[in-house]
Amino acid sequence: MLKEGAARFLLFVLVALFLQGCYSFTGASIPPHLKTIAIPVFDDRSGAGIAQFRSELTRGLVNKIESQSTLRFTPSMASADALLEGAIITFSDAPSQLSRKTERALTNRITLVVQVTMTDRVKKKLFFTQTFVGFADYYSGNYVAQQEAIRYCQVQIIDEIFDRVVSGW
Repeated sequence: MLKEGAARFLLFVLVALFLQGCYSFTGASIPPHLKTIAIPVFDDRSGAGIAQFRSELTRGLVNKIESQSTLRFTPSMASADALLEGAIITFSDAPSQLSRKTERALTNRITLVVQVTMTDRVKKKLFFTQTFVGFADYYSGNYVAQQEAIRYCQVQIIDEIFDRVVSGW
C-alpha cells in the first residue's frame, strides 16, 4: 500500500513539474512591440458631476498596469505605443432593497459604467472597445459605506480593464 501511495505522489510531482512550464503566472501576454502606454484622464459623460472619479480611475489603472505588466506609462500620447482612453458613461446610486414596514430603502446600489477603447499605435489598429460595469450595495444613509462601495466599484472596473489589456493579443 505504501508503494502505491509513493508512486502516486511521484506521478503527481512529475505532472506538476511538467505543467509548470505550460503556464506562467507572470501575467501579461502583451506583444513585445508595445513598451509604453498613454492613459488620458477619463471623461465624464454621466452628467452626474463626478469629477473625482475620473482621476481616481485613471490613477488606479496606471498604477495597476505599471506594477503588474511590462507596459510603462507615458504622459505623451504622441510617443506612446498604446493608447487607452476611457469615459464614465453612467453613475447611479439607487435603492436596491426596500423595508417591508416603511417601504424606504434599506440598501442602495452604486453602479458605475465605463467605456474603454485601446489602440495599438505601432500597428495602427484598434485592440478593443468595451464597456465595463462595477456595482456594490451599501446601507442607506451611511456615507462611509457609500464611499467604500464607490471604491469597490472602481477596483472592480480597474481589475476588469487590466485583465482585458493584458489578455487576448
